[in-house]
Amino acid sequence: MAARAPDVLIIGAGIGGLTLALSLHRAGIPARVVEAVPSIRPLGVGINVLPHAVRELTELGLAEKLEARAIRTKELIYTNKFGQEIWREARGQDAGYNWPQFSVHRGQLQMLLYETVIERLGAGAVRSDAELVGFEQDGAGVTAQFRRRSDGAALPPERAAIMIGADGIHSAVRARYYPDEGAPKWNGAVLWRATSEATPYLSGRSMIMAGHQDQKFVCYPIDPEAAARGRSVVNWIAELRFPNDTPWNREDWNRPGKIEDFLPQFESWNFGWLDVPGLIRSASAIYEFPMVDRDPVARWSFERVTLIGDAAHAMYPIGSNGASQAIIDARVLAHRLATQPDPVAALRAYEEERLPATSRIVLANRANGPERVMQHVEERAPKGYAKLDDIISRSDLEAVAKDYKLIAGFDKDVLNNRPSLDARFGG
Repeated sequence: MAARAPDVLIIGAGIGGLTLALSLHRAGIPARVVEAVPSIRPLGVGINVLPHAVRELTELGLAEKLEARAIRTKELIYTNKFGQEIWREARGQDAGYNWPQFSVHRGQLQMLLYETVIERLGAGAVRSDAELVGFEQDGAGVTAQFRRRSDGAALPPERAAIMIGADGIHSAVRARYYPDEGAPKWNGAVLWRATSEATPYLSGRSMIMAGHQDQKFVCYPIDPEAAARGRSVVNWIAELRFPNDTPWNREDWNRPGKIEDFLPQFESWNFGWLDVPGLIRSASAIYEFPMVDRDPVARWSFERVTLIGDAAHAMYPIGSNGASQAIIDARVLAHRLATQPDPVAALRAYEEERLPATSRIVLANRANGPERVMQHVEERAPKGYAKLDDIISRSDLEAVAKDYKLIAGFDKDVLNNRPSLDARFGG
Protein backbone atom coordinates (compact mmCIF):
# COMPACT_ATOMS: atom_id res chain seq x y z
CA MET A 1 0.00 0.00 0.00
CA ALA A 2 2.71 2.49 1.04
CA ALA A 3 4.80 1.75 -2.05
CA ARG A 4 2.13 3.09 -4.40
CA ALA A 5 0.91 5.84 -2.08
CA PRO A 6 1.06 9.40 -3.45
CA ASP A 7 2.94 12.14 -1.66
CA VAL A 8 0.64 14.83 -0.25
CA LEU A 9 1.15 18.58 0.09
CA ILE A 10 -1.04 20.09 2.83
CA ILE A 11 -1.73 23.83 2.75
CA GLY A 12 -2.31 25.01 6.31
CA ALA A 13 -0.98 23.93 9.72
CA GLY A 14 -4.20 24.20 11.66
CA ILE A 15 -5.94 21.38 13.46
CA GLY A 16 -7.20 19.72 10.27
CA GLY A 17 -3.95 19.99 8.34
CA LEU A 18 -1.77 18.68 11.17
CA THR A 19 -4.17 15.83 11.96
CA LEU A 20 -4.08 14.90 8.29
CA ALA A 21 -0.27 14.85 8.29
CA LEU A 22 -0.25 12.49 11.29
CA SER A 23 -2.91 10.26 9.77
CA LEU A 24 -1.11 10.01 6.44
CA HIS A 25 2.16 9.22 8.21
CA ARG A 26 0.44 6.45 10.16
CA ALA A 27 -0.84 5.05 6.87
CA GLY A 28 2.63 5.14 5.30
CA ILE A 29 1.89 8.07 2.98
CA PRO A 30 4.54 10.82 2.65
CA ALA A 31 3.18 14.23 3.64
CA ARG A 32 4.42 17.75 4.30
CA VAL A 33 2.67 20.88 5.52
CA VAL A 34 3.11 24.46 4.33
CA GLU A 35 1.81 27.30 6.52
CA ALA A 36 1.51 31.00 5.65
CA VAL A 37 2.19 32.50 9.08
CA PRO A 38 5.85 33.20 9.85
CA SER A 39 5.79 31.25 13.13
CA ILE A 40 3.35 28.73 14.54
CA ARG A 41 2.24 29.83 18.01
CA PRO A 42 -0.55 28.72 20.36
CA LEU A 43 -3.21 31.24 19.35
CA GLY A 44 -6.98 31.09 19.57
CA VAL A 45 -9.62 30.47 22.20
CA GLY A 46 -11.24 27.49 23.88
CA ILE A 47 -12.84 24.71 21.88
CA ASN A 48 -14.52 21.41 22.60
CA VAL A 49 -13.36 18.16 21.04
CA LEU A 50 -16.29 15.77 20.87
CA PRO A 51 -16.04 12.00 21.48
CA HIS A 52 -16.00 11.04 17.80
CA ALA A 53 -12.98 13.30 17.24
CA VAL A 54 -11.30 12.26 20.51
CA ARG A 55 -11.60 8.70 19.23
CA GLU A 56 -9.58 9.65 16.14
CA LEU A 57 -6.92 11.44 18.19
CA THR A 58 -6.75 8.44 20.51
CA GLU A 59 -6.05 6.17 17.54
CA LEU A 60 -3.21 8.52 16.66
CA GLY A 61 -1.74 7.91 20.12
CA LEU A 62 -2.50 11.38 21.49
CA ALA A 63 -5.04 10.67 24.25
CA GLU A 64 -2.66 10.90 27.21
CA LYS A 65 -0.98 14.10 26.03
CA LEU A 66 -4.31 15.67 25.15
CA GLU A 67 -5.72 14.88 28.57
CA ALA A 68 -2.74 16.61 30.19
CA ARG A 69 -3.71 19.84 28.40
CA ALA A 70 -7.50 19.67 28.64
CA ILE A 71 -10.49 19.28 30.94
CA ARG A 72 -12.86 16.32 30.60
CA THR A 73 -16.27 17.89 30.04
CA LYS A 74 -18.67 16.29 32.51
CA GLU A 75 -21.99 17.81 31.50
CA LEU A 76 -23.65 20.31 29.18
CA ILE A 77 -26.32 22.58 30.68
CA TYR A 78 -28.66 24.97 28.85
CA THR A 79 -30.38 27.71 30.84
CA ASN A 80 -32.52 30.73 30.10
CA LYS A 81 -31.27 34.28 30.69
CA PHE A 82 -32.22 33.99 34.37
CA GLY A 83 -30.10 30.87 34.92
CA GLN A 84 -33.14 28.56 35.08
CA GLU A 85 -32.20 25.12 33.77
CA ILE A 86 -33.68 23.99 30.45
CA TRP A 87 -31.60 20.93 29.64
CA ARG A 88 -28.82 18.97 31.26
CA GLU A 89 -26.98 15.99 29.83
CA ALA A 90 -23.83 14.11 30.73
CA ARG A 91 -21.01 14.27 28.22
CA GLY A 92 -18.16 12.04 27.08
CA GLN A 93 -17.43 9.00 29.22
CA ASP A 94 -19.75 10.37 31.91
CA ALA A 95 -22.52 9.79 29.34
CA GLY A 96 -21.40 6.26 28.43
CA TYR A 97 -19.23 7.03 25.41
CA ASN A 98 -16.08 4.99 25.00
CA TRP A 99 -14.13 8.26 24.74
CA PRO A 100 -14.19 11.53 26.68
CA GLN A 101 -15.15 14.97 25.49
CA PHE A 102 -12.40 17.52 26.07
CA SER A 103 -12.52 21.27 26.61
CA VAL A 104 -9.15 22.73 25.63
CA HIS A 105 -7.48 25.89 24.42
CA ARG A 106 -7.31 25.69 20.65
CA GLY A 107 -3.65 26.71 20.67
CA GLN A 108 -2.80 23.91 23.10
CA LEU A 109 -4.35 21.32 20.77
CA GLN A 110 -2.69 22.82 17.71
CA MET A 111 0.73 22.83 19.39
CA LEU A 112 0.29 19.23 20.53
CA LEU A 113 -0.43 18.23 16.93
CA TYR A 114 2.44 20.37 15.60
CA GLU A 115 4.97 18.97 18.07
CA THR A 116 3.86 15.44 17.25
CA VAL A 117 4.20 16.06 13.50
CA ILE A 118 7.78 17.31 14.02
CA GLU A 119 8.55 14.33 16.26
CA ARG A 120 7.15 11.71 13.89
CA LEU A 121 7.68 13.22 10.43
CA GLY A 122 10.82 15.25 11.06
CA ALA A 123 11.73 18.92 11.44
CA GLY A 124 11.29 19.59 7.72
CA ALA A 125 7.71 18.32 7.64
CA VAL A 126 6.25 21.76 8.38
CA ARG A 127 7.36 24.84 6.47
CA SER A 128 6.14 28.21 7.76
CA ASP A 129 6.19 31.75 6.31
CA ALA A 130 5.15 30.38 2.92
CA GLU A 131 1.91 31.81 1.52
CA LEU A 132 0.23 30.04 -1.39
CA VAL A 133 -0.07 32.32 -4.42
CA GLY A 134 -1.06 29.86 -7.13
CA PHE A 135 -0.99 26.28 -8.34
CA GLU A 136 -1.38 24.17 -11.47
CA GLN A 137 -2.04 20.51 -11.87
CA ASP A 138 -1.46 17.94 -14.58
CA GLY A 139 -2.01 14.22 -14.94
CA ALA A 140 0.79 13.37 -12.53
CA GLY A 141 0.51 15.95 -9.77
CA VAL A 142 0.23 19.54 -8.54
CA THR A 143 2.80 22.32 -8.60
CA ALA A 144 2.23 25.07 -6.04
CA GLN A 145 3.83 28.52 -5.93
CA PHE A 146 4.58 30.42 -2.71
CA ARG A 147 5.90 33.70 -1.39
CA ARG A 148 7.32 34.54 1.98
CA ARG A 149 4.61 36.35 3.91
CA SER A 150 7.08 38.25 6.07
CA ASP A 151 8.68 40.12 3.15
CA GLY A 152 6.83 39.08 -0.04
CA ALA A 153 9.85 37.33 -1.61
CA ALA A 154 9.17 34.50 -4.05
CA LEU A 155 9.90 30.99 -2.78
CA PRO A 156 10.73 27.79 -4.65
CA PRO A 157 7.65 25.88 -5.84
CA GLU A 158 6.48 22.64 -4.25
CA ARG A 159 5.47 19.57 -6.25
CA ALA A 160 3.29 16.70 -5.00
CA ALA A 161 0.93 14.07 -6.33
CA ILE A 162 -1.96 15.49 -4.25
CA MET A 163 -2.63 18.89 -2.67
CA ILE A 164 -5.04 19.50 0.22
CA GLY A 165 -6.48 22.90 1.09
CA ALA A 166 -6.58 23.02 4.90
CA ASP A 167 -6.18 26.81 4.92
CA GLY A 168 -9.28 27.92 6.80
CA ILE A 169 -12.33 30.04 6.15
CA HIS A 170 -10.34 32.41 3.90
CA SER A 171 -8.88 29.50 1.93
CA ALA A 172 -6.80 30.43 -1.10
CA VAL A 173 -7.32 26.92 -2.47
CA ARG A 174 -11.11 27.20 -2.27
CA ALA A 175 -10.99 30.70 -3.80
CA ARG A 176 -9.32 29.24 -6.89
CA TYR A 177 -12.43 27.14 -7.58
CA TYR A 178 -15.03 29.57 -6.22
CA PRO A 179 -13.58 32.97 -7.21
CA ASP A 180 -16.91 34.81 -6.99
CA GLU A 181 -17.91 33.49 -3.56
CA GLY A 182 -17.01 36.66 -1.71
CA ALA A 183 -16.58 37.18 2.02
CA PRO A 184 -17.92 34.77 4.64
CA LYS A 185 -21.58 35.30 5.49
CA TRP A 186 -22.30 37.23 8.68
CA ASN A 187 -25.52 36.39 10.53
CA GLY A 188 -25.63 39.61 12.55
CA ALA A 189 -24.11 38.14 15.71
CA VAL A 190 -20.84 39.25 17.30
CA LEU A 191 -18.89 37.09 19.74
CA TRP A 192 -16.62 38.47 22.44
CA ARG A 193 -14.29 35.71 23.63
CA ALA A 194 -11.85 35.54 26.52
CA THR A 195 -10.64 33.49 29.48
CA SER A 196 -10.96 34.39 33.15
CA GLU A 197 -9.60 32.72 36.26
CA ALA A 198 -12.32 32.11 38.85
CA THR A 199 -13.60 29.84 41.58
CA PRO A 200 -14.89 26.59 39.98
CA TYR A 201 -18.66 26.53 39.39
CA LEU A 202 -21.00 23.53 39.59
CA SER A 203 -19.01 20.31 38.95
CA GLY A 204 -15.85 22.16 37.95
CA ARG A 205 -16.19 20.48 34.53
CA SER A 206 -19.53 21.95 33.43
CA MET A 207 -20.21 23.53 30.05
CA ILE A 208 -22.90 26.23 30.27
CA MET A 209 -25.00 27.84 27.55
CA ALA A 210 -27.33 30.55 28.84
CA GLY A 211 -29.79 32.86 27.07
CA HIS A 212 -31.26 32.67 23.58
CA GLN A 213 -30.35 33.32 19.95
CA ASP A 214 -30.10 37.13 20.30
CA GLN A 215 -28.12 37.13 23.54
CA LYS A 216 -26.12 34.21 24.83
CA PHE A 217 -23.30 33.39 27.22
CA VAL A 218 -21.24 30.20 26.88
CA CYS A 219 -18.52 29.09 29.28
CA TYR A 220 -16.45 26.06 30.23
CA PRO A 221 -13.15 25.40 32.05
CA ILE A 222 -10.11 24.52 29.94
CA ASP A 223 -7.01 24.39 32.16
CA PRO A 224 -6.12 21.21 34.10
CA GLU A 225 -3.24 22.94 35.93
CA ALA A 226 -5.65 25.51 37.39
CA ALA A 227 -8.04 22.72 38.34
CA ALA A 228 -5.23 20.93 40.20
CA ARG A 229 -4.80 23.96 42.48
CA GLY A 230 -8.54 24.39 43.06
CA ARG A 231 -9.11 27.16 40.54
CA SER A 232 -10.75 27.32 37.13
CA VAL A 233 -9.60 29.02 33.95
CA VAL A 234 -12.93 29.59 32.25
CA ASN A 235 -13.19 30.09 28.51
CA TRP A 236 -16.23 32.25 27.82
CA ILE A 237 -18.14 33.70 24.91
CA ALA A 238 -20.60 36.60 25.14
CA GLU A 239 -22.81 36.86 22.07
CA LEU A 240 -25.15 39.61 20.88
CA ARG A 241 -27.12 39.77 17.65
CA PHE A 242 -27.54 43.04 15.75
CA PRO A 243 -29.70 44.06 12.78
CA ASN A 244 -28.08 42.99 9.51
CA ASP A 245 -27.69 46.60 8.43
CA THR A 246 -25.53 47.40 11.49
CA PRO A 247 -22.28 49.03 10.29
CA TRP A 248 -19.94 46.41 11.76
CA ASN A 249 -16.51 45.69 10.36
CA ARG A 250 -17.19 42.06 9.58
CA GLU A 251 -13.74 41.21 8.32
CA ASP A 252 -11.77 42.32 11.38
CA TRP A 253 -10.85 38.94 12.82
CA ASN A 254 -9.51 38.32 16.29
CA ARG A 255 -9.28 42.02 17.12
CA PRO A 256 -9.34 43.37 20.68
CA GLY A 257 -12.89 43.77 21.95
CA LYS A 258 -14.29 46.65 24.02
CA ILE A 259 -15.99 45.59 27.25
CA GLU A 260 -18.38 48.54 27.06
CA ASP A 261 -19.82 47.17 23.79
CA PHE A 262 -21.44 44.20 25.54
CA LEU A 263 -21.05 44.14 29.34
CA PRO A 264 -24.09 46.40 30.01
CA GLN A 265 -26.39 43.78 28.43
CA PHE A 266 -25.05 41.09 30.81
CA GLU A 267 -24.92 43.11 34.05
CA SER A 268 -27.94 41.31 35.56
CA TRP A 269 -26.72 37.80 34.64
CA ASN A 270 -25.51 36.74 38.08
CA PHE A 271 -27.22 33.41 38.70
CA GLY A 272 -25.67 32.76 42.10
CA TRP A 273 -23.90 29.66 40.87
CA LEU A 274 -22.41 31.60 37.93
CA ASP A 275 -21.39 35.28 37.98
CA VAL A 276 -21.38 36.29 34.30
CA PRO A 277 -20.50 40.00 34.74
CA GLY A 278 -17.79 39.00 37.21
CA LEU A 279 -16.20 36.66 34.65
CA ILE A 280 -16.35 39.34 31.98
CA ARG A 281 -14.70 41.96 34.22
CA SER A 282 -11.88 39.63 35.27
CA ALA A 283 -10.73 38.77 31.74
CA SER A 284 -7.15 39.72 30.92
CA ALA A 285 -7.85 40.25 27.22
CA ILE A 286 -11.05 40.14 25.17
CA TYR A 287 -11.26 39.44 21.44
CA GLU A 288 -14.10 40.11 19.07
CA PHE A 289 -15.29 37.84 16.26
CA PRO A 290 -18.20 38.14 13.84
CA MET A 291 -20.26 34.93 13.63
CA VAL A 292 -19.79 33.85 10.03
CA ASP A 293 -19.91 30.74 7.88
CA ARG A 294 -19.96 29.84 4.20
CA ASP A 295 -22.64 28.27 2.06
CA PRO A 296 -22.21 24.55 1.39
CA VAL A 297 -20.86 23.94 -2.10
CA ALA A 298 -21.49 21.10 -4.52
CA ARG A 299 -17.87 20.04 -4.84
CA TRP A 300 -14.61 19.99 -2.88
CA SER A 301 -12.43 17.73 -5.03
CA PHE A 302 -10.94 18.83 -8.34
CA GLU A 303 -8.85 16.00 -9.76
CA ARG A 304 -5.75 16.07 -7.49
CA VAL A 305 -6.87 18.87 -5.16
CA THR A 306 -9.43 18.80 -2.35
CA LEU A 307 -10.47 20.73 0.78
CA ILE A 308 -10.82 19.89 4.46
CA GLY A 309 -11.93 21.68 7.63
CA ASP A 310 -13.07 25.30 7.46
CA ALA A 311 -11.80 25.55 3.89
CA ALA A 312 -14.45 22.98 2.99
CA HIS A 313 -17.29 23.67 5.44
CA ALA A 314 -16.89 26.73 7.66
CA MET A 315 -19.75 26.63 10.17
CA TYR A 316 -21.14 28.64 13.06
CA PRO A 317 -19.62 27.72 16.46
CA ILE A 318 -22.82 25.98 17.54
CA GLY A 319 -22.82 22.43 18.83
CA SER A 320 -19.02 22.42 19.33
CA ASN A 321 -18.35 20.94 15.90
CA GLY A 322 -15.77 22.97 13.99
CA ALA A 323 -12.52 21.38 15.17
CA SER A 324 -14.10 17.95 15.58
CA GLN A 325 -15.29 17.86 11.98
CA ALA A 326 -11.85 18.93 10.70
CA ILE A 327 -10.26 16.04 12.63
CA ILE A 328 -12.75 13.58 11.13
CA ASP A 329 -12.19 15.00 7.63
CA ALA A 330 -8.48 14.36 8.03
CA ARG A 331 -8.89 10.80 9.20
CA VAL A 332 -11.39 9.88 6.48
CA LEU A 333 -9.26 11.45 3.75
CA ALA A 334 -6.16 9.59 4.92
CA HIS A 335 -8.14 6.35 5.00
CA ARG A 336 -9.34 6.87 1.43
CA LEU A 337 -5.85 7.64 0.15
CA ALA A 338 -4.45 4.62 1.99
CA THR A 339 -7.02 2.14 0.72
CA GLN A 340 -7.67 3.24 -2.88
CA PRO A 341 -4.96 2.89 -5.54
CA ASP A 342 -6.19 5.83 -7.64
CA PRO A 343 -5.65 9.09 -5.69
CA VAL A 344 -8.15 11.01 -7.80
CA ALA A 345 -10.81 8.41 -7.05
CA ALA A 346 -9.80 8.52 -3.37
CA LEU A 347 -10.45 12.27 -3.22
CA ARG A 348 -13.84 11.77 -4.83
CA ALA A 349 -14.72 9.02 -2.35
CA TYR A 350 -13.69 11.26 0.55
CA GLU A 351 -15.91 14.03 -0.81
CA GLU A 352 -18.85 11.69 -1.28
CA GLU A 353 -18.60 10.65 2.37
CA ARG A 354 -17.87 13.96 4.05
CA LEU A 355 -19.47 16.72 1.96
CA PRO A 356 -23.13 15.75 2.54
CA ALA A 357 -22.50 15.05 6.22
CA THR A 358 -20.87 18.42 6.92
CA SER A 359 -23.34 20.35 4.76
CA ARG A 360 -26.13 19.06 7.01
CA ILE A 361 -24.25 20.36 10.05
CA VAL A 362 -23.68 23.80 8.48
CA LEU A 363 -27.41 24.13 7.78
CA ALA A 364 -28.41 22.72 11.18
CA ASN A 365 -26.16 25.26 12.89
CA ARG A 366 -27.81 28.07 10.95
CA ALA A 367 -31.05 26.91 12.57
CA ASN A 368 -29.34 27.06 16.02
CA GLY A 369 -28.67 23.32 16.15
CA PRO A 370 -29.49 21.85 19.57
CA GLU A 371 -29.50 25.34 21.08
CA ARG A 372 -32.85 26.06 19.48
CA VAL A 373 -34.53 24.79 22.65
CA MET A 374 -33.18 27.92 24.39
CA GLN A 375 -34.98 30.08 21.84
CA HIS A 376 -38.21 28.11 22.30
CA VAL A 377 -38.12 28.86 26.02
CA GLU A 378 -37.33 32.54 25.43
CA GLU A 379 -40.25 32.92 23.04
CA ARG A 380 -42.71 31.06 25.28
CA ALA A 381 -41.51 32.32 28.67
CA PRO A 382 -39.52 35.56 28.26
CA LYS A 383 -39.99 36.40 31.96
CA GLY A 384 -38.93 32.96 33.17
CA TYR A 385 -41.02 29.99 34.20
CA ALA A 386 -42.39 28.24 37.25
CA LYS A 387 -42.50 24.79 35.65
CA LEU A 388 -40.45 23.86 32.60
CA ASP A 389 -42.89 21.15 31.49
CA ASP A 390 -45.46 23.88 30.85
CA ILE A 391 -43.06 25.43 28.34
CA ILE A 392 -41.41 22.45 26.61
CA SER A 393 -41.68 18.73 27.23
CA ARG A 394 -38.87 16.44 28.29
CA SER A 395 -39.49 14.30 25.21
CA ASP A 396 -39.08 17.32 22.92
CA LEU A 397 -35.80 18.23 24.61
CA GLU A 398 -34.52 14.66 24.28
CA ALA A 399 -35.51 14.52 20.61
CA VAL A 400 -33.65 17.74 19.77
CA ALA A 401 -30.50 16.54 21.52
CA LYS A 402 -30.55 13.11 19.88
CA ASP A 403 -31.35 14.50 16.43
CA TYR A 404 -28.34 16.81 16.50
CA LYS A 405 -26.00 14.06 17.66
CA LEU A 406 -27.13 11.94 14.72
CA ILE A 407 -26.61 14.82 12.28
CA ALA A 408 -23.16 15.62 13.68
CA GLY A 409 -22.04 11.98 13.87
CA PHE A 410 -21.68 11.46 17.61
CA ASP A 411 -24.77 9.54 18.64
CA LYS A 412 -23.47 7.37 21.47
CA ASP A 413 -24.81 4.01 20.34
CA VAL A 414 -23.80 4.53 16.74
CA LEU A 415 -20.33 5.78 17.62
CA ASN A 416 -19.53 3.14 20.23
CA ASN A 417 -20.32 0.39 17.73
CA ARG A 418 -18.71 1.89 14.61
CA PRO A 419 -15.55 0.16 13.30
CA SER A 420 -12.47 2.29 13.75
CA LEU A 421 -10.68 3.86 10.83
CA ASP A 422 -7.44 2.45 12.19
CA ALA A 423 -8.81 -1.06 11.74
CA ARG A 424 -9.56 -0.24 8.14
CA PHE A 425 -6.10 1.26 7.66
CA GLY A 426 -4.74 -2.06 8.81
CA GLY A 427 -2.99 -0.19 11.65
